[in-house]
Amino acid sequence: MHVIATAGHVDHGKSTLVRALTGTDPDRWAEEQRRGMTIDLGFAWADIGGETVAFVDVPGHERFVPNMLAGVGPVPAALLVVAADGGWMPQTAEHVAALDALGVAHAVVAVTRIDLADPAAAVAEVTDRLASTSLSGARCVPVSAVTGAGLDDLRHGLRQLTAALPAPDLDAPLRLWVDRSFTVRGAGTVVTGTLAAGRIGTGDEVEVAGRRVTVRRLESLGERVESAGAVSRVAVNLRGVEPSDVRRGDALLRPGAWPQTVTVDVRVTGGPDLPARLMLHIGSAAVPVRVRPLGATTARLALRRPLPLRAGDRALLREPSRHQVASAVTVLDPDPPPLTRRGAGSARGRDLERLDGPGELRRRRVARVAELRRLGVEVPVEPLVGDWLVDPGHAQTLQAQITAAVAEHARVRPLEAGPSVESVRRALELPDAALVAALLAPPLQMRSGRVVDTSRSTLPAELAAALETLAADFREAPFAAPDADRLAALRLGPRELAAAERAGAVMRLTEVVVLPPDAVERATDTLRRLPQPFTAAEARTALATTRRVALPLLELLDRRGVTLRLPDDRRTVRATQG
Repeated sequence: MHVIATAGHVDHGKSTLVRALTGTDPDRWAEEQRRGMTIDLGFAWADIGGETVAFVDVPGHERFVPNMLAGVGPVPAALLVVAADGGWMPQTAEHVAALDALGVAHAVVAVTRIDLADPAAAVAEVTDRLASTSLSGARCVPVSAVTGAGLDDLRHGLRQLTAALPAPDLDAPLRLWVDRSFTVRGAGTVVTGTLAAGRIGTGDEVEVAGRRVTVRRLESLGERVESAGAVSRVAVNLRGVEPSDVRRGDALLRPGAWPQTVTVDVRVTGGPDLPARLMLHIGSAAVPVRVRPLGATTARLALRRPLPLRAGDRALLREPSRHQVASAVTVLDPDPPPLTRRGAGSARGRDLERLDGPGELRRRRVARVAELRRLGVEVPVEPLVGDWLVDPGHAQTLQAQITAAVAEHARVRPLEAGPSVESVRRALELPDAALVAALLAPPLQMRSGRVVDTSRSTLPAELAAALETLAADFREAPFAAPDADRLAALRLGPRELAAAERAGAVMRLTEVVVLPPDAVERATDTLRRLPQPFTAAEARTALATTRRVALPLLELLDRRGVTLRLPDDRRTVRATQG
């Protein structure tokens, strides 16, 4: 399906032309029939050249421009209607300005009422007027809805137009701007809109009006469907929301995929002298905004109510009192930083001039992939860990800070292995401890939840001297673990022994049983020379030690698979594995 907005002046026969193309009158209301003019959005569709084309007929009168903008906002192409006997009108100019601001580059011009006037002058004028807009080069087709002259040429032009349209992004997150909301007896709330990107299906959970609701039923062009993809006109029956809670300008959203913003930085074409208060039109929404210029081509908009916006969105600013488009708008940052200091606005304007994916990550320093994509920003680098992105320059700063934190910890607490990962995370204000581990570079490593400097092997002089004395004791009797009095005399408490073990100077069997670092290997050699199997008492005698040492040492050897404990509590040294 293709969706085309039909725009033009009220007297140019838009509705009549749509009726001639589709066989359906797009003017739905009795007031429209009585007055012979389109007041609100009308809808009709037809098979044109083997393709279904849906028309959104928008009002042409200047009093109903907001309705017109609600119709063209999500639509990728336009059928502009100009009368041969009327030519270019002020309202035609505003419609074209709106299409140009929204970036609509695909259009066909129907020069109507050729049964009343020669179209040559109107065609020349339209061609000239469109030359400086996004509609430049649009084909002009003279036509009469009354006589049928030119209708086949117009259908051919529309078929060429739809064939040239770019393929929609079917993988984009759902954002369906609502242009109608009403009740159907027995079904409940129904909303309609033009699905410009993404997909929607029966049973989907969507966000609208600040709540999550379920798609109960889906229709497209009057027929029930299980799912619909862009670009298409859809009617969505919602479960869990009242019609009064959903209005034109709201949007059905994929849950969690869209930031709701009331402050947005944008690129503008209206220059720094834009009026302070304007109306922002995007999709089917129209929201009053306050404009703060930041530079010659950039501004900050403060919205009256939140909108789901992301970088790259096209919109327009309109000055209702003057009936004119004030500026085209391109969203640069839907989540901008606050401007609190003198000169912050000008500095922000300079930043926006060079804003891109890397620039946005540079500003945020650390961000998730999904966060940038939700804002519409291209992901500029590969994730550092998981889905975390870190600006490369900031990553170098963080690595230097980690090194400094480890060095300071070693100075203040020389007996500890290093600071905990969590303490480093808090000090660096990182959102995830996994980032700390990912930022480590040699000689820093993760060990047992701490950041350890592997190049730092020296111990405090007093501790080193005590360990040397202990090593001399072990040379005389390697399995005669020092008792509490001896450890106290050497000033070797739990913290000192833990530091010594990390440095490889001792092995702790328990909190109070300390042996040489090679105790396991030496015990294995001694026990292997015993007649197999052997008892704990025989092991104790061979090792020249006490039960306080022998029993936990034998249990350690069992756990490591060096010895095998038999049912009668004797043990045997396992054969060495080749």
